[in-house]
Amino acid sequence: MRYRREELRFNGWGRTDKTFDLKGRDAAVWAFVSEALGMRELPRTPAVPLESIALPPIALDGAVLERLRAITEVKTDAFERAFHAVGKSYYDLVRIRRGELPGAPDAVVYPRTHDEVQAILWECAEHDVAVVPYGGGSSVVGGVEATHGGAKKALVTLDTTRMDALLDLDEVSHTATFQAGIYGPELEDVLKARGYTLGHYPQSFEFSTLGGWIAARGAGQQSNRYGTAAKLLVAARVATPSGEWRTRPFPASAAGPDLNALIAGSEGALGVITEACVKVHEVPESRDFLSFLFRDWESGALAIRRIVQAELPVATLRLSDADETRFFGAFRTVLKPSRIQEAGQKALSLGGFDAPCVLMVGLEGPSAQVGLARRSALVLCTRQGGLFVGRGPGNSWYENRFSMPYLRDPLMDHGLGVDTLETSTEWSNVHTLYAAVQRAIREQLEKEGRRGIVMAHISHSYTDGASLYFTYIFPRDLGDEIGQWRAIKEAASEAISKHGGTISHHHGVGIDHARWLEPEKGPLGLGMIRAAKHEVDPRGILNPGKLLG
Repeated sequence: MRYRREELRFNGWGRTDKTFDLKGRDAAVWAFVSEALGMRELPRTPAVPLESIALPPIALDGAVLERLRAITEVKTDAFERAFHAVGKSYYDLVRIRRGELPGAPDAVVYPRTHDEVQAILWECAEHDVAVVPYGGGSSVVGGVEATHGGAKKALVTLDTTRMDALLDLDEVSHTATFQAGIYGPELEDVLKARGYTLGHYPQSFEFSTLGGWIAARGAGQQSNRYGTAAKLLVAARVATPSGEWRTRPFPASAAGPDLNALIAGSEGALGVITEACVKVHEVPESRDFLSFLFRDWESGALAIRRIVQAELPVATLRLSDADETRFFGAFRTVLKPSRIQEAGQKALSLGGFDAPCVLMVGLEGPSAQVGLARRSALVLCTRQGGLFVGRGPGNSWYENRFSMPYLRDPLMDHGLGVDTLETSTEWSNVHTLYAAVQRAIREQLEKEGRRGIVMAHISHSYTDGASLYFTYIFPRDLGDEIGQWRAIKEAASEAISKHGGTISHHHGVGIDHARWLEPEKGPLGLGMIRAAKHEVDPRGILNPGKLLG
């Protein structure tokens, strides 16, 4: 296991010995944020310590607890229960930082093998104990919340991170089989030692697991080259209360529906993924990043569409809208003031780039292929009005991409909220959906009389459409934080649902998105998923309340 749980924050992001580096510019940073949000001063809103959190009494029957201990490692201390109570969404952190948890597991089990997982599920099914599968715990949609679903008396969280071994590497077929609890960095270290990579780098990469990526149908930042978690999955071994469910590693099969497609996105409601065979690639020979500025969002989006529809072998295409470009550009200037940068901004304004959008194009693979893609991307972006501004912005983002989640904790310490949501739609609808969601978030904040910063970027792209990822920062209503969050979330989700977007491109459904699943899947489609759950989990012990509500 890459991390001991005690090394990680139970009520925030990442390692306890790391935070977002303000480079000694704390006063300037908070003054900048205050001005951006129209606040005279920022309140102090620290998280309560663990000892101030009242955990519910353990409801698990003592005899069942002892039988679980005979199967595997079991923990019932306050830290483990609090750590596994919720995930890492804004809604989760508001509650745990206030010490107001909705619940907590009665016990946390740490199996090391498929057989141990299977034995745990049979034991819990026999005694009607709910089981919440848990990998890195990075869910931002309520996917790992310790909820009984209103029907079970006790709940166990099944932490998979002791299952972290490479089981097989097929260098002929370019596939690798891992236990599903392996963390991202450890998985890549193991593969790179043999000359391979999975190429799956979500922003949660450092603190999320292979099984979690598959269960939520996750997408990494280099998905244009390597594909999403669902595309990388070749075969899986799944433990269910009804027994083992296993798919085979065929490159393709016409033998009925593809059951891997049901495993990917199952969110622990259909079983616990214990092993996964995935596609791997040789470590890229060459890597490059190009950055462009566009005068408007529409031109940048058109450049992405031209690139993907021309099927250029790119790894990353990331377009920030004007608000995101402006905010993070100003934020970087506050962290590291630069007269050259100020002069450059004035020159851009004179050239018609008053509110530019930055596009980063990541390339990796064989050197010859990268060179061809570089030249083609330069031509296509320039034709759409893009201004090449070098490699600096893209390389800076790439080097610091896993640091940004650490900024959320200090923002929350200063009375601020920051949340994200994402969706996808076809290219012909991208601009309509973008405008509708942005408007819904802004209007809800304005109803409260608060100024928010609403930003968006295209994070994943396909020949037929793209993903839109929204980030919004706002002053918290300290008298009703949850009500405020819920109103914004519902306004944005309704806008997504009504304007042709999926309720989730890569975060999953969990609890937070469950009410919008039926409008997307239809009652018959949702009924088919429910029938599959009844087949593998007839007593409904697996991750109650998630996915299907």
